[in-house]
Amino acid sequence: MSESGWLRLFFPEKLRNFPQRRNVRVGLRTIHLLTTGVLLGGHVFNQPVAVLEPWLFAAIVSGLLLLLTDLHASVAILLEFRGMVALLKIALVCLIPFFWEQRVFLLIVVLAIGAISSHMSGKIRHRRVIFSQCEAISYSKD
Repeated sequence: MSESGWLRLFFPEKLRNFPQRRNVRVGLRTIHLLTTGVLLGGHVFNQPVAVLEPWLFAAIVSGLLLLLTDLHASVAILLEFRGMVALLKIALVCLIPFFWEQRVFLLIVVLAIGAISSHMSGKIRHRRVIFSQCEAISYSKD
């Protein structure tokens, strides 16, 4: 495959879609909010790790599936503000085993970042932060 072909595989000229994408994402987002809410509450109320593990697993899987639906459309999401925020939230969650005593604070920060960033205007959320001037990875939202 040529360099241009590889580039278009990851950064298509038009965003890829699949049937029922919006409904799938609404369902995944609902599951993700539920599981992360229970997980945070469980940590706030100092529940045993064994009780929280299934919620952690479900939160991770639902979050990754949400990210994968975006990456399917275009890897360019990782260059946008919303992609950077997703990576930041993942990084903060990955800090929890190393800063166990601060886990509630870290989870609250992750929740706050998610709530604030998801309610920003699309103009900000979809703004490309990295390679903003690179024409080779631009796409049409049509």
